[in-house]
Amino acid sequence: PMPLVSTEAPDFEATAVMPDNTFKSDFKLSDFRGKYVAMLFYPLDFTFVCPSEIIAFDKMLEEFKSRKCEVIGVSTDSHFSHWAWKNTPVENGGIGNVQFPLVADFQKTISQDYGLLLEGGMALRGTFIIDKDGVVQSAMVNNLGLGRNISETLRTLDALQHLEEHGEVCPANWSKGDDAMTPTAEGVAKYLSDH
Repeated sequence: PMPLVSTEAPDFEATAVMPDNTFKSDFKLSDFRGKYVAMLFYPLDFTFVCPSEIIAFDKMLEEFKSRKCEVIGVSTDSHFSHWAWKNTPVENGGIGNVQFPLVADFQKTISQDYGLLLEGGMALRGTFIIDKDGVVQSAMVNNLGLGRNISETLRTLDALQHLEEHGEVCPANWSKGDDAMTPTAEGVAKYLSDH
């Protein structure tokens, strides 16, 4: 599949389980224009690595919201499965009442559009950071057994917002509050000599 970075994020309309456990049958990505979106695809409900990621994103949800970023989860399960998983206690293999939407990609078209669908119908672990204009700015994809680092997703979002606000590019291992670089030969030379 073609990489999506720097292109408009494929829109979709699907059923999602909302934070209050209601079903929203016309959930659309395009409704989030004007906000940043961190969209995470995961293989399946009621598995092993997935709950650790979903719960970790939920624990950091206020960090994302403070940056005007919405978190959206997507898997190829049905909305009924999402609802059941949310309503199963963590100690029994559930995820508890996470406070971001879980989208049902039961037809597998969303995962296909994002280049994540495997033969057999499961999706890889994909994380997409989408800017306020609906453009994909970052795409990270892990294989099924490799859990992602939620702090890295947040750091990448911080880098995007720093670039937008200051016009400075963010070097290797940059974190919020660190020095960045002006995108010129002199700016890079100065940064490298200072660090």
